[in-house]
Amino acid sequence: MISAMNFRRTCSLLAFATGLCAAQDFVWAPKKAADPYTGPHRPHTKLADLKARHANQAEWHEVIVDDDLLKSVYLQHKPGFKSRPALHPDTRAWWVVVEGEVRFNVEGTAPFVARMGSMVQVPMTTIFSYEAVGDKPVLLFETNIAKATTVFLADQAAPKMAGVDMMKMKIARRPGDYLRNNKVHTTFEELSAKLEAGTLKGTQKVVEDDRGAANFIYGYEKNLGKLNLADRGHFHTETAEYWLIMSGQIRYRIEGQEVFIAEPGDVVYVPRNRWHLARWFGAGPSTRLAMNGYPNLMHFYDPEMTVPGNK
Repeated sequence: MISAMNFRRTCSLLAFATGLCAAQDFVWAPKKAADPYTGPHRPHTKLADLKARHANQAEWHEVIVDDDLLKSVYLQHKPGFKSRPALHPDTRAWWVVVEGEVRFNVEGTAPFVARMGSMVQVPMTTIFSYEAVGDKPVLLFETNIAKATTVFLADQAAPKMAGVDMMKMKIARRPGDYLRNNKVHTTFEELSAKLEAGTLKGTQKVVEDDRGAANFIYGYEKNLGKLNLADRGHFHTETAEYWLIMSGQIRYRIEGQEVFIAEPGDVVYVPRNRWHLARWFGAGPSTRLAMNGYPNLMHFYDPEMTVPGNK
């Protein structure tokens, strides 16, 4: 077993390279029975299966995550689609462009076109809309805080929503703040280039909100330590975690599941209290966007098996 002193020393050596390590301690953590998979949640949602399921639909949406902290939906829009100007009263929303091109109009920012790999976010009380541009469908992965509300500007007739009475109301507001490392538009190309060049290191916080986070994790299997087939990885006690695969391949070991490889566009979901280990896989670079309900998620590692940062 690794002693507390050696554990701290190992982590300090890895801290600069990974950006993941801080002071390390041994604690007694309550490992409850792993939460079951409920609702729309699956260990592995394959983009290929989603496309096959909606093959005859020009526009479609499917809920992938809907737990007590976050909600994520896959959306496909046909060319020319325009969303209504809207805002979220109390929550930050974000999108990943998986396919196609989207022109975003976000209050306080000049309009811009987001393409495959773009990560776009809008803080609370900020008006936004988007339009599918180009001649191909647009595929978006949209995330917001659980039970978030969308309100629409009253410059058009009220939208019809089943079971909802739309009421014309007056509000007082100002555009929300980005704060921390949040930016309205971040691209895969800029982050991966800086990580390759060494001007950035470790996990990059793309979305950092008190009630939600999205972390860009990029790297190569060749730079990892030798895989220990007995390593269970770690678990989380207060939030599920899930990943949108953005490039390459990711190898997953999840408690109760067979080991599998996830491909770009796939989503992998792990409920609370369930051991899991994700590793970059294959010869080239691999990227996953990790999402959960807290900006600084506590990881509980098996000290006999895993050195934090060896992911």
